[in-house]
Amino acid sequence: MNTLSRSCWIASALYLTIGMGLGIYMGIAQDHTLAPAHAHLNLVGGVLLALFGAYYAITSGSGIRRLGVIQVVVANLAVLTLAPGIALAVQGEGEGLAIVGSLLALSSMLLFLTVVATQPRPVPVSA
Repeated sequence: MNTLSRSCWIASALYLTIGMGLGIYMGIAQDHTLAPAHAHLNLVGGVLLALFGAYYAITSGSGIRRLGVIQVVVANLAVLTLAPGIALAVQGEGEGLAIVGSLLALSSMLLFLTVVATQPRPVPVSA
């Protein structure tokens, strides 16, 4: 496993653990006001980072390394701004941070699309 995929999977597990904790807290408190933040933390933080980690684990090559690192950094920044931003927005504290997080998440996906679309195709081995 390469460093980029490992960092994605560690971040994914961390975000999912926090998201699960938030879900348990909401259930115990019987207050599901933060459900949108919980869902985005699990989806954008947990699921997408795991997907990115899987892709970076099965692909190799220096062509994706630099852009891949930038993409993963942007994805983490998206999670760290989007989930708290949504929590603030649903509590009536403003939507600015959620907007920034949404734009970072979109940027991360566009970077990932670029990484995938520009990855060189493997050369088939002739028999």
